[in-house]
Amino acid sequence: MEDIKILISGDKAISVQMGSEISLEVNRKVLMLQAELEKNPIAGVTETLPTYASLMVHYNPEIVRVKELSEEIMKRTQTMQDIAAGKKRIVEVPICYGGEYGPDLEYCAELEHTTPEEIIRKHSQHDYYVYMLGFAPGHPYAARFEEPFSFKRRETARVMIPARSVVVQQNLSDLIPFDQPCGWNIIGQTPCEICDYSRKDPFLVHAGEWTRYRPVSPEEFRKIRKQVEAGKWKPRIIE
Repeated sequence: MEDIKILISGDKAISVQMGSEISLEVNRKVLMLQAELEKNPIAGVTETLPTYASLMVHYNPEIVRVKELSEEIMKRTQTMQDIAAGKKRIVEVPICYGGEYGPDLEYCAELEHTTPEEIIRKHSQHDYYVYMLGFAPGHPYAARFEEPFSFKRRETARVMIPARSVVVQQNLSDLIPFDQPCGWNIIGQTPCEICDYSRKDPFLVHAGEWTRYRPVSPEEFRKIRKQVEAGKWKPRIIE
């Protein structure tokens, strides 16, 4: 593939750039390469981390040199297969919008010259593609491809927002795994854990998956939250 570039990232990692734009096509190539390296591993590779348009490959330089590693990776790009073709794994995420859970919902409606109900409709009636996890463990960066909002992030970021907040800007929506800084608009909260290290798989969603937001009432939010805290709740998966 002519558009692939390999960049040195310190003395123990390289960045394999699969394209120069943020798109489903480019991101799918990133995940294809990651899957190929898992299927046909290269000695010395210790970890791979997918991003929007590149795959970070960490390696042990005592086992494999960067020139050899780069050559082997380019070989893998010739044999990788589109494992996502025809597949769409959707994780349904319950969301309680507005009120104490979404303090910016009405503000976002004002920015859009519409109603809070219309903000909820746009946010919950379209699936979001998860490009990558980043910033914090399990933190998904996801986008929808229909009816984007016109507003961007807030002019001033908050020093701390609550864990499990649902934040938005333009066509993007993130799930906040922990109490952490954030400059995006909070329109709701999910009762489920986005990252929980007590689980075998700590992450609620992964790169290459989709999220579908289901509006719930405050009563249902509290009910699901109790199930989550008791370890009895599992997300609905649609395939």
